Amino acid sequence: MKSTSTFNKENIDNSFSKGRRLKSFIFLVSCIFIGLYPHFFSKKPPVFTIYVFSLIVLIYGIWVLSKNIKIPNKSIYDSQEFSNNLPTLDILVAARDEQNVIARLVERLVNLDYPSEKLKIYVIDDGSEDNTPNILKQLSQKYEKLNIIRRSKNAGGGKSGALNHALKFISGEWVFILDADAQLKNDTLRRVLGFAQIGSWSAVQLRKSVLNTGTNFLTTCQGIEMAMDAYFQVGRLYSAGISELRGNGQLVRKEILLNCGSFNENTVTDDLDLSLRLILSQSKIGIFWDPPVMEEAVEDFSALFRQRQRWAEGGLQRFFDYGKELISSKLTFIQKFDITYFFILQYALPIIALVDLIVCILFFKSPIYWPVSLTAFTLSASASWFGCHKKHEGPVLPNNLIKIILYLVYLSHWFIVIPLVTLKMSIFPKKIIWKKTIHLG
Repeated sequence: MKSTSTFNKENIDNSFSKGRRLKSFIFLVSCIFIGLYPHFFSKKPPVFTIYVFSLIVLIYGIWVLSKNIKIPNKSIYDSQEFSNNLPTLDILVAARDEQNVIARLVERLVNLDYPSEKLKIYVIDDGSEDNTPNILKQLSQKYEKLNIIRRSKNAGGGKSGALNHALKFISGEWVFILDADAQLKNDTLRRVLGFAQIGSWSAVQLRKSVLNTGTNFLTTCQGIEMAMDAYFQVGRLYSAGISELRGNGQLVRKEILLNCGSFNENTVTDDLDLSLRLILSQSKIGIFWDPPVMEEAVEDFSALFRQRQRWAEGGLQRFFDYGKELISSKLTFIQKFDITYFFILQYALPIIALVDLIVCILFFKSPIYWPVSLTAFTLSASASWFGCHKKHEGPVLPNNLIKIILYLVYLSHWFIVIPLVTLKMSIFPKKIIWKKTIHLG
Protein backbone atom coordinates (compact mmCIF):
# COMPACT_ATOMS: atom_id res chain seq x y z
CA MET A 1 0.00 0.00 0.00
CA LYS A 2 1.48 3.30 -1.08
CA SER A 3 1.07 6.44 0.97
CA THR A 4 -0.39 9.57 -0.57
CA SER A 5 1.00 11.76 2.15
CA THR A 6 2.15 15.31 1.49
CA PHE A 7 3.98 15.53 4.81
CA ASN A 8 7.71 15.91 5.03
CA LYS A 9 10.16 16.29 7.88
CA GLU A 10 10.81 19.99 7.19
CA ASN A 11 7.09 20.80 7.47
CA ILE A 12 6.82 18.87 10.69
CA ASP A 13 9.90 20.40 12.28
CA ASN A 14 9.28 24.00 11.32
CA SER A 15 5.56 24.58 11.07
CA PHE A 16 3.30 22.27 12.98
CA SER A 17 4.52 23.08 16.48
CA LYS A 18 3.79 26.80 16.15
CA GLY A 19 0.84 28.35 17.93
CA ARG A 20 0.32 25.56 20.47
CA ARG A 21 0.14 27.92 23.47
CA LEU A 22 -2.56 30.05 21.86
CA LYS A 23 -4.53 27.01 20.73
CA SER A 24 -4.24 25.50 24.21
CA PHE A 25 -5.50 28.73 25.75
CA ILE A 26 -8.45 28.97 23.36
CA PHE A 27 -9.35 25.33 23.99
CA LEU A 28 -9.10 25.75 27.78
CA VAL A 29 -11.20 28.93 27.84
CA SER A 30 -13.81 27.33 25.57
CA CYS A 31 -14.14 24.29 27.84
CA ILE A 32 -14.37 26.48 30.95
CA PHE A 33 -17.09 28.57 29.33
CA ILE A 34 -19.08 25.47 28.36
CA GLY A 35 -18.75 24.25 31.95
CA LEU A 36 -19.97 27.58 33.34
CA TYR A 37 -22.63 28.36 30.74
CA PRO A 38 -25.59 26.37 32.12
CA HIS A 39 -24.96 27.72 35.64
CA PHE A 40 -24.46 31.43 34.98
CA PHE A 41 -25.23 32.32 31.35
CA SER A 42 -28.42 30.44 30.64
CA LYS A 43 -31.89 31.19 31.99
CA LYS A 44 -32.77 27.52 31.72
CA PRO A 45 -30.18 24.71 31.89
CA PRO A 46 -29.98 22.86 28.53
CA VAL A 47 -30.93 19.55 30.12
CA PHE A 48 -32.62 18.19 27.00
CA THR A 49 -29.58 18.98 24.83
CA ILE A 50 -27.27 17.27 27.29
CA TYR A 51 -29.46 14.17 27.40
CA VAL A 52 -29.58 14.02 23.59
CA PHE A 53 -25.81 14.38 23.41
CA SER A 54 -25.39 11.64 26.01
CA LEU A 55 -27.63 9.39 23.93
CA ILE A 56 -25.50 10.01 20.83
CA VAL A 57 -22.38 9.21 22.86
CA LEU A 58 -23.98 6.00 24.09
CA ILE A 59 -25.21 4.82 20.67
CA TYR A 60 -21.90 5.37 18.89
CA GLY A 61 -19.98 3.88 21.80
CA ILE A 62 -22.09 0.70 21.71
CA TRP A 63 -21.62 0.50 17.94
CA VAL A 64 -17.83 0.77 18.31
CA LEU A 65 -17.70 -1.88 21.04
CA SER A 66 -19.92 -4.22 19.05
CA LYS A 67 -17.30 -4.41 16.28
CA ASN A 68 -15.13 -6.53 18.55
CA ILE A 69 -17.39 -9.57 18.15
CA LYS A 70 -15.09 -10.78 15.37
CA ILE A 71 -11.45 -9.76 15.50
CA PRO A 72 -9.65 -10.65 12.27
CA ASN A 73 -6.37 -11.92 13.69
CA LYS A 74 -5.80 -14.55 11.03
CA SER A 75 -2.19 -15.28 10.20
CA ILE A 76 -0.42 -17.35 7.57
CA TYR A 77 2.86 -17.40 9.47
CA ASP A 78 2.86 -21.19 9.53
CA SER A 79 2.17 -21.68 5.83
CA GLN A 80 5.07 -22.82 3.64
CA GLU A 81 4.30 -20.21 1.01
CA PHE A 82 4.59 -17.32 3.45
CA SER A 83 7.60 -18.80 5.29
CA ASN A 84 9.53 -18.76 2.03
CA ASN A 85 8.68 -15.12 1.36
CA LEU A 86 9.14 -13.35 4.65
CA PRO A 87 9.98 -9.64 4.27
CA THR A 88 13.15 -8.05 5.59
CA LEU A 89 12.68 -6.49 9.00
CA ASP A 90 14.63 -4.06 11.18
CA ILE A 91 13.95 -3.82 14.91
CA LEU A 92 14.67 -0.42 16.49
CA VAL A 93 15.05 0.13 20.22
CA ALA A 94 15.81 3.62 21.53
CA ALA A 95 17.54 3.15 24.88
CA ARG A 96 18.69 5.64 27.48
CA ASP A 97 19.79 4.38 30.90
CA GLU A 98 18.22 0.95 30.50
CA GLN A 99 20.72 -1.20 32.38
CA ASN A 100 17.92 -3.02 34.24
CA VAL A 101 16.20 -4.40 31.16
CA ILE A 102 18.31 -4.05 28.00
CA ALA A 103 20.14 -7.38 28.28
CA ARG A 104 16.87 -9.26 28.79
CA LEU A 105 15.38 -7.61 25.70
CA VAL A 106 18.38 -8.31 23.46
CA GLU A 107 18.52 -11.96 24.54
CA ARG A 108 14.88 -12.35 23.56
CA LEU A 109 15.22 -10.53 20.25
CA VAL A 110 18.19 -12.51 18.95
CA ASN A 111 16.35 -15.77 19.68
CA LEU A 112 13.08 -14.86 17.96
CA ASP A 113 11.79 -17.27 15.32
CA TYR A 114 12.64 -15.31 12.18
CA PRO A 115 15.20 -15.94 9.42
CA SER A 116 18.54 -14.49 10.50
CA GLU A 117 19.35 -13.19 7.02
CA LYS A 118 16.13 -11.13 7.00
CA LEU A 119 16.30 -9.69 10.52
CA LYS A 120 18.54 -6.97 11.91
CA ILE A 121 18.40 -5.54 15.41
CA TYR A 122 19.42 -1.96 16.15
CA VAL A 123 19.72 -0.53 19.65
CA ILE A 124 20.26 3.23 19.79
CA ASP A 125 22.24 4.11 22.90
CA ASP A 126 20.97 7.67 23.28
CA GLY A 127 23.52 9.16 25.64
CA SER A 128 23.13 6.64 28.48
CA GLU A 129 24.95 7.53 31.69
CA ASP A 130 24.50 4.21 33.50
CA ASN A 131 25.98 0.81 32.59
CA THR A 132 23.89 0.46 29.41
CA PRO A 133 26.84 1.17 27.00
CA ASN A 134 29.01 -1.54 28.58
CA ILE A 135 26.19 -4.08 28.54
CA LEU A 136 25.48 -3.35 24.87
CA LYS A 137 29.18 -3.63 23.97
CA GLN A 138 29.35 -7.10 25.51
CA LEU A 139 26.14 -8.18 23.80
CA SER A 140 27.28 -6.92 20.37
CA GLN A 141 30.42 -9.07 20.65
CA LYS A 142 28.22 -12.05 21.42
CA TYR A 143 25.51 -11.57 18.78
CA GLU A 144 26.32 -10.79 15.15
CA LYS A 145 22.81 -9.55 14.25
CA LEU A 146 22.89 -6.91 17.02
CA ASN A 147 23.92 -3.44 15.85
CA ILE A 148 24.68 -0.60 18.27
CA ILE A 149 24.13 3.03 17.26
CA ARG A 150 25.40 5.68 19.64
CA ARG A 151 24.25 9.28 20.03
CA SER A 152 25.34 11.94 22.47
CA LYS A 153 22.90 12.85 25.20
CA ASN A 154 22.55 16.36 23.79
CA ALA A 155 21.94 15.27 20.19
CA GLY A 156 18.37 16.58 20.42
CA GLY A 157 14.99 15.34 19.27
CA GLY A 158 14.39 12.99 22.20
CA LYS A 159 13.27 9.47 21.35
CA SER A 160 12.09 10.67 17.91
CA GLY A 161 15.54 12.04 17.19
CA ALA A 162 17.12 8.72 18.16
CA LEU A 163 14.77 6.78 15.87
CA ASN A 164 15.26 9.20 12.97
CA HIS A 165 19.01 8.86 13.36
CA ALA A 166 18.71 5.08 13.17
CA LEU A 167 16.66 5.26 9.95
CA LYS A 168 19.86 6.32 8.15
CA PHE A 169 21.39 2.89 8.77
CA ILE A 170 18.54 0.45 8.11
CA SER A 171 17.43 -1.20 4.87
CA GLY A 172 14.53 -3.53 5.78
CA GLU A 173 11.05 -3.38 4.23
CA TRP A 174 9.48 -3.08 7.66
CA VAL A 175 10.47 -1.24 10.84
CA PHE A 176 9.48 -2.63 14.24
CA ILE A 177 9.69 -0.21 17.18
CA LEU A 178 10.11 -1.54 20.72
CA ASP A 179 10.72 -0.04 24.15
CA ALA A 180 13.56 -1.42 26.22
CA ASP A 181 11.22 -3.20 28.65
CA ALA A 182 9.33 -5.03 25.89
CA GLN A 183 8.88 -8.79 25.85
CA LEU A 184 7.67 -10.87 22.92
CA LYS A 185 6.67 -14.46 22.31
CA ASN A 186 9.04 -16.45 20.15
CA ASP A 187 6.76 -16.52 17.09
CA THR A 188 5.44 -12.96 17.34
CA LEU A 189 7.33 -11.61 14.33
CA ARG A 190 6.12 -14.32 11.96
CA ARG A 191 2.53 -13.92 13.12
CA VAL A 192 2.34 -10.15 13.03
CA LEU A 193 4.06 -9.95 9.61
CA GLY A 194 1.54 -12.48 8.32
CA PHE A 195 -1.29 -10.36 9.67
CA ALA A 196 0.26 -7.19 8.21
CA GLN A 197 0.63 -8.61 4.72
CA ILE A 198 -2.75 -10.33 4.59
CA GLY A 199 -4.48 -7.11 5.60
CA SER A 200 -2.29 -4.87 3.39
CA TRP A 201 -1.77 -2.65 6.41
CA SER A 202 0.63 0.29 6.27
CA ALA A 203 1.30 -0.15 9.97
CA VAL A 204 0.28 -2.51 12.74
CA GLN A 205 0.05 -1.95 16.48
CA LEU A 206 0.36 -4.99 18.73
CA ARG A 207 -1.99 -5.09 21.69
CA LYS A 208 -0.11 -3.94 24.77
CA SER A 209 -0.21 -6.11 27.87
CA VAL A 210 1.18 -5.46 31.35
CA LEU A 211 3.74 -7.91 32.77
CA ASN A 212 3.52 -6.83 36.42
CA THR A 213 -0.27 -6.57 36.70
CA GLY A 214 -0.37 -8.17 40.14
CA THR A 215 2.24 -5.94 41.82
CA ASN A 216 -0.17 -3.38 43.30
CA PHE A 217 -3.40 -1.47 42.69
CA LEU A 218 -1.83 0.87 40.12
CA THR A 219 -0.33 -1.90 37.99
CA THR A 220 -3.60 -3.85 38.12
CA CYS A 221 -5.46 -0.81 36.85
CA GLN A 222 -2.92 -0.24 34.08
CA GLY A 223 -3.42 -3.84 32.96
CA ILE A 224 -7.16 -3.21 32.72
CA GLU A 225 -6.51 0.10 30.98
CA MET A 226 -4.44 -1.57 28.25
CA ALA A 227 -7.22 -4.11 27.65
CA MET A 228 -9.81 -1.33 27.49
CA ASP A 229 -7.71 0.69 25.07
CA ALA A 230 -7.14 -2.26 22.75
CA TYR A 231 -10.85 -3.10 22.78
CA PHE A 232 -11.75 0.46 21.81
CA GLN A 233 -8.98 0.49 19.19
CA VAL A 234 -10.30 -2.59 17.42
CA GLY A 235 -13.83 -1.20 17.53
CA ARG A 236 -12.80 2.15 16.09
CA LEU A 237 -10.81 0.46 13.34
CA TYR A 238 -13.71 -1.63 12.09
CA SER A 239 -16.36 1.03 12.53
CA ALA A 240 -14.59 4.15 11.24
CA GLY A 241 -11.19 3.08 9.93
CA ILE A 242 -9.45 4.95 12.78
CA SER A 243 -6.78 3.41 14.98
CA GLU A 244 -3.57 4.60 16.61
CA LEU A 245 -0.03 3.50 17.27
CA ARG A 246 1.09 3.12 20.88
CA GLY A 247 4.87 3.42 20.62
CA ASN A 248 5.92 0.05 21.96
CA GLY A 249 5.16 -2.79 19.54
CA GLN A 250 4.46 -0.72 16.43
CA LEU A 251 5.25 -2.13 12.98
CA VAL A 252 5.49 0.27 10.03
CA ARG A 253 6.38 -0.11 6.37
CA LYS A 254 9.63 1.80 5.97
CA GLU A 255 8.62 3.41 2.65
CA ILE A 256 5.40 4.76 4.12
CA LEU A 257 7.17 5.94 7.26
CA LEU A 258 9.63 7.96 5.18
CA ASN A 259 6.85 9.34 2.97
CA CYS A 260 5.07 10.58 6.10
CA GLY A 261 8.10 12.51 7.30
CA SER A 262 9.53 9.90 9.70
CA PHE A 263 9.23 10.70 13.42
CA ASN A 264 8.23 14.16 14.60
CA GLU A 265 10.97 15.58 16.85
CA ASN A 266 8.74 18.44 17.99
CA THR A 267 6.27 16.36 19.97
CA VAL A 268 6.46 14.40 23.21
CA THR A 269 4.49 11.45 21.80
CA ASP A 270 5.88 10.46 18.41
CA ASP A 271 3.50 7.49 18.13
CA LEU A 272 0.30 9.56 18.41
CA ASP A 273 1.67 12.16 16.01
CA LEU A 274 2.62 9.54 13.42
CA SER A 275 -0.81 7.95 13.79
CA LEU A 276 -2.59 11.08 12.61
CA ARG A 277 -0.20 11.56 9.70
CA LEU A 278 -0.81 7.98 8.59
CA ILE A 279 -4.58 8.44 8.88
CA LEU A 280 -4.46 11.70 6.93
CA SER A 281 -2.45 10.02 4.18
CA GLN A 282 -5.03 7.17 3.98
CA SER A 283 -2.52 4.68 5.34
CA LYS A 284 -4.40 2.13 7.45
CA ILE A 285 -3.20 1.00 10.88
CA GLY A 286 -4.13 -2.55 11.85
CA ILE A 287 -4.55 -3.73 15.46
CA PHE A 288 -3.03 -7.14 16.24
CA TRP A 289 -4.64 -8.78 19.25
CA ASP A 290 -2.46 -11.83 19.87
CA PRO A 291 0.27 -12.32 20.78
CA PRO A 292 0.67 -8.96 22.54
CA VAL A 293 3.77 -6.95 23.27
CA MET A 294 4.33 -7.15 27.02
CA GLU A 295 5.74 -4.28 29.05
CA GLU A 296 6.18 -2.95 32.57
CA ALA A 297 3.56 -0.77 34.23
CA VAL A 298 4.83 2.01 36.50
CA GLU A 299 4.48 1.10 40.15
CA ASP A 300 4.01 4.39 41.98
CA PHE A 301 1.72 7.38 41.61
CA SER A 302 4.41 9.98 40.92
CA ALA A 303 5.75 7.99 37.96
CA LEU A 304 2.20 7.41 36.73
CA PHE A 305 1.38 11.11 36.98
CA ARG A 306 4.50 12.10 35.00
CA GLN A 307 3.75 9.52 32.35
CA ARG A 308 0.13 10.56 31.98
CA GLN A 309 1.05 14.23 31.73
CA ARG A 310 3.32 13.36 28.81
CA TRP A 311 0.60 11.30 27.13
CA ALA A 312 -1.97 14.07 27.63
CA GLU A 313 0.32 16.76 26.27
CA GLY A 314 1.26 14.71 23.23
CA GLY A 315 -2.37 13.85 22.60
CA LEU A 316 -3.36 17.50 22.61
CA GLN A 317 -0.35 18.58 20.56
CA ARG A 318 -1.37 16.44 17.60
CA PHE A 319 -4.88 17.91 17.48
CA PHE A 320 -3.54 21.45 17.71
CA ASP A 321 -0.92 20.71 15.02
CA TYR A 322 -3.19 18.95 12.52
CA GLY A 323 -6.53 20.57 13.30
CA LYS A 324 -7.09 22.03 9.83
CA GLU A 325 -6.13 18.76 8.18
CA LEU A 326 -8.59 16.82 10.35
CA ILE A 327 -11.58 18.82 9.13
CA SER A 328 -10.50 18.75 5.48
CA SER A 329 -11.67 16.49 2.67
CA LYS A 330 -8.80 14.10 3.42
CA LEU A 331 -11.06 12.27 5.87
CA THR A 332 -14.51 10.76 5.43
CA PHE A 333 -17.49 11.92 7.48
CA ILE A 334 -17.37 8.88 9.77
CA GLN A 335 -13.65 9.39 10.35
CA LYS A 336 -14.21 13.04 11.29
CA PHE A 337 -17.08 12.04 13.56
CA ASP A 338 -15.01 9.36 15.29
CA ILE A 339 -12.04 11.64 15.87
CA THR A 340 -14.32 14.43 17.17
CA TYR A 341 -16.19 11.97 19.40
CA PHE A 342 -13.09 10.67 21.14
CA PHE A 343 -11.49 14.12 21.29
CA ILE A 344 -14.49 15.41 23.22
CA LEU A 345 -14.58 12.44 25.60
CA GLN A 346 -10.82 12.27 26.17
CA TYR A 347 -9.85 15.94 26.30
CA ALA A 348 -12.84 18.30 26.49
CA LEU A 349 -15.09 16.39 28.89
CA PRO A 350 -12.54 16.18 31.76
CA ILE A 351 -12.20 19.99 31.80
CA ILE A 352 -15.93 20.68 31.41
CA ALA A 353 -16.87 18.13 34.07
CA LEU A 354 -14.27 19.47 36.52
CA VAL A 355 -15.56 23.05 36.09
CA ASP A 356 -19.11 21.77 36.55
CA LEU A 357 -18.10 19.97 39.76
CA ILE A 358 -16.22 22.98 41.20
CA VAL A 359 -19.25 25.24 40.59
CA CYS A 360 -21.52 22.73 42.31
CA ILE A 361 -19.26 22.58 45.36
CA LEU A 362 -18.68 26.33 45.65
CA PHE A 363 -22.21 27.53 44.88
CA PHE A 364 -24.27 24.55 46.12
CA LYS A 365 -25.68 23.89 42.65
CA SER A 366 -26.70 20.64 41.01
CA PRO A 367 -24.34 19.15 38.42
CA ILE A 368 -25.41 19.56 34.81
CA TYR A 369 -23.07 17.39 32.76
CA TRP A 370 -23.31 14.22 34.84
CA PRO A 371 -25.24 12.28 32.12
CA VAL A 372 -22.31 12.65 29.71
CA SER A 373 -19.75 11.65 32.34
CA LEU A 374 -21.88 8.71 33.45
CA THR A 375 -22.22 7.52 29.85
CA ALA A 376 -18.48 7.82 29.27
CA PHE A 377 -17.68 5.83 32.43
CA THR A 378 -20.28 3.19 31.52
CA LEU A 379 -18.72 2.69 28.09
CA SER A 380 -15.24 2.56 29.66
CA ALA A 381 -16.41 -0.06 32.15
CA SER A 382 -17.94 -2.11 29.35
CA ALA A 383 -14.78 -1.97 27.23
CA SER A 384 -12.71 -2.91 30.29
CA TRP A 385 -14.94 -5.87 31.14
CA PHE A 386 -15.04 -7.26 27.61
CA GLY A 387 -11.35 -6.52 27.00
CA CYS A 388 -10.33 -8.42 30.12
CA HIS A 389 -12.63 -11.35 29.32
CA LYS A 390 -11.60 -11.58 25.66
CA LYS A 391 -9.66 -14.73 24.86
CA HIS A 392 -6.03 -13.74 24.77
CA GLU A 393 -2.41 -14.79 24.99
CA GLY A 394 -0.19 -13.10 27.53
CA PRO A 395 -0.39 -12.23 31.23
CA VAL A 396 -3.63 -12.89 33.12
CA LEU A 397 -5.96 -9.90 33.21
CA PRO A 398 -8.20 -8.90 36.16
CA ASN A 399 -11.71 -10.05 35.36
CA ASN A 400 -13.94 -9.58 38.39
CA LEU A 401 -16.53 -6.85 38.79
CA ILE A 402 -15.08 -5.31 41.95
CA LYS A 403 -11.72 -4.67 40.27
CA ILE A 404 -13.45 -3.13 37.25
CA ILE A 405 -15.40 -0.77 39.54
CA LEU A 406 -12.22 0.19 41.39
CA TYR A 407 -10.58 0.72 38.03
CA LEU A 408 -13.16 3.40 37.21
CA VAL A 409 -12.04 5.28 40.33
CA TYR A 410 -8.48 5.05 39.03
CA LEU A 411 -9.62 6.22 35.57
CA SER A 412 -10.91 9.46 37.06
CA HIS A 413 -7.29 10.67 37.39
CA TRP A 414 -7.63 11.88 33.79
CA PHE A 415 -10.14 14.49 35.06
CA ILE A 416 -7.18 16.03 36.90
CA VAL A 417 -4.40 15.37 34.41
CA ILE A 418 -6.11 16.82 31.33
CA PRO A 419 -7.10 20.20 32.88
CA LEU A 420 -3.68 20.55 34.51
CA VAL A 421 -1.76 19.77 31.33
CA THR A 422 -3.95 22.08 29.24
CA LEU A 423 -3.34 24.88 31.73
CA LYS A 424 0.42 24.30 31.63
CA MET A 425 0.41 24.23 27.82
CA SER A 426 -1.48 27.54 27.81
CA ILE A 427 1.06 29.30 30.04
CA PHE A 428 4.51 27.84 29.59
CA PRO A 429 6.54 27.47 26.38
CA LYS A 430 7.41 23.86 25.65
CA LYS A 431 10.92 22.51 25.32
CA ILE A 432 10.95 18.95 23.98
CA ILE A 433 12.84 16.76 26.45
CA TRP A 434 12.95 12.97 26.61
CA LYS A 435 11.49 12.38 30.07
CA LYS A 436 11.58 8.61 29.85
CA THR A 437 9.83 6.11 32.09
CA ILE A 438 12.25 4.32 34.41
CA HIS A 439 12.13 0.55 33.85
CA LEU A 440 12.90 -1.59 36.89
CA GLY A 441 13.13 -4.99 35.25
